[in-house]
Amino acid sequence: MSESVDIAIIGGGSSGLSLATQLCKLESVPSTLVIEPKSPRERDCSWALWAQQSTAKNYASAVKGCWPSWQLIDHNGSVTHTGSRYQYLSLSAAKYLSGCESQLKPPVSLRRDEVKGLKTLDKGGLITTGQSTIQAKYIYDSRPVNQPSYGLKQHFLGWEIKTKQPLDNPDVATLMDFRTDQSQGLHFIYVLPFSSRHLLVESTLVSRQLQHKDWYRKAIQAWLHDRGIEVIQHIGEEYGVIPLEAQPTAARAIGAASGAIRRSSGYGFTTIQKQSKALATAISQGNHNVPKPIANYLNRMDSIFNAVLLNYPSLSSQIFMRTAQALNGDQFARFMLGQADARIWARVIAAMPKVPFLKQMICKHTGQVPLEQY
Repeated sequence: MSESVDIAIIGGGSSGLSLATQLCKLESVPSTLVIEPKSPRERDCSWALWAQQSTAKNYASAVKGCWPSWQLIDHNGSVTHTGSRYQYLSLSAAKYLSGCESQLKPPVSLRRDEVKGLKTLDKGGLITTGQSTIQAKYIYDSRPVNQPSYGLKQHFLGWEIKTKQPLDNPDVATLMDFRTDQSQGLHFIYVLPFSSRHLLVESTLVSRQLQHKDWYRKAIQAWLHDRGIEVIQHIGEEYGVIPLEAQPTAARAIGAASGAIRRSSGYGFTTIQKQSKALATAISQGNHNVPKPIANYLNRMDSIFNAVLLNYPSLSSQIFMRTAQALNGDQFARFMLGQADARIWARVIAAMPKVPFLKQMICKHTGQVPLEQY
């Protein structure tokens, strides 16, 4: 079977389906086909973001948990933030994707199919799938790019569990608990309490080297044991690897494949939503170029930040704690979202250890490659 469409979107994840739903809202809707082999259930995982209440309502059907307060902890103490405008959300990827699929309407459609071949021509090309051959005027590709094995990554394994004892403070999300093994890189435990006896707990490591999955599991077990938390039910396990370095991107790439993941934090959902909306608006005006998801200056700042983490591992947790201490809840949320203004940046810079950052700035400017620890 052979067919033609105005737009083909390869991949029905966050970026692919977000773009498709935005295209459905245009006055003149281009014929669009989303090609995705997996169901939302098969792609299920947890996505997290900060959102204002007006924005959070857009994701209500997919929200697993919502926290007005969050904390960072190390051996010296903790920093707790409460946002006046922002709250921290956890979304079910399956529910979000299912919601997006339900909003699609002709001439926008989704097909459960797998791309077997792609021949590009300018901004479009010919896509071969298991079911058909598709000629598209414009192609947008959300598939992840191949990652170099030694690239800097944020990698994690998490358990969704139910506990015997109620948690002490289920209204506070723990974004980073550094009271864990730091021998393999920047390591923290991430905890989202969905209720007093239901939580997601993840072991997250920032380094170049992946660990065996049992390494993360043992870190979770140790964290639970140290707090006297007994597990009575394992609901599920999820594992992920997020690249934190610049990757080569094609002009047609969207979402994470286009560089929409914040390199210093691994957050990307909000940036992907913003890019999808901007791209759909541009398409309605006859411009099919993919908007750059993150400003160049922010990528440069994040590269310096990551270089400091790699070359000064003893300072890693301290840097995040100092950042949290320097900002209030809303400022911290905006900083993590990549929406910080000059005042927020000034507070963060003033709180940082100066010599390590100056050294890395000089290395970046001169092209020197410092010795990295991990």
